[in-house]
Amino acid sequence: MNQATPLTTTALAASQRLHAPFQASANVRTRIKICGLTREEDVDAAVAAGADAVGFVLYAPSPRAVTPQRAAQLARRLPPFVTPVLLFVNESTPNVIAASTMIAGATVQFHGDETPQDCLAATHQGARPYLRAARIPLGDGAAQFDLVKYAHDYSHAQAILLDAHVDGFGGGGKAFNWSLLPPSVSSHLVLSGGLTPANVTDGILQVRPRGLSLAVDVSSGVEADGPDGKPIKGIKDAVKIQRFVAAVRAADAQLAKNPHEFLSAT
Repeated sequence: MNQATPLTTTALAASQRLHAPFQASANVRTRIKICGLTREEDVDAAVAAGADAVGFVLYAPSPRAVTPQRAAQLARRLPPFVTPVLLFVNESTPNVIAASTMIAGATVQFHGDETPQDCLAATHQGARPYLRAARIPLGDGAAQFDLVKYAHDYSHAQAILLDAHVDGFGGGGKAFNWSLLPPSVSSHLVLSGGLTPANVTDGILQVRPRGLSLAVDVSSGVEADGPDGKPIKGIKDAVKIQRFVAAVRAADAQLAKNPHEFLSAT
């Protein structure tokens, strides 16, 4: 990553105002979610590596889908303070409520076309915490996505999850252009889409200054490789999970050492 260039007094003051939320939380640990889990051993591997949350896809067309009953079975393996997250795509309000009730302490993730009113209705007016996915266009189109307005529209969400806009739903394993995100968003952010142990450090350094806090969400980037060298969807690799977590901690260490060096370009 390029070194930060010297700032004039005026520019430095403006940068400090833009990034005040980040400066106040420069030493906060980046939270980690491992998503698309389908097996007991993968839940255990995520917990052992230090994940803060694990995700279960309750969207039948997804190759990583599990039923609410299976999600509840897997979630029972979680120790205290590791959060189960249930991913829904355009599901009916009664079904979201019914599935959420089966899993104590679950957070809901809306990944479809749900309106703010839909999200509130399915979470008892926000009594159950929820994440709202923002589907960021690939390429230069990311600059046209009004993330500030989106975060305002979904202000009741616990965080806005940033994923790449690809065909279909449920995550496509592609990364959008992080550098085109707005410099200051009044929301907690979750970076997702195409993250791997190789690029997550750079993603954190680029995106962390832009929101109130940052978490990361990985699925395909920690999946086991099949005979063809491609990830096996829904089957995780414990070593990749460990490497991913280590890369996140490396980013945290860099930010704690010199947070001003990594202020995003504005």
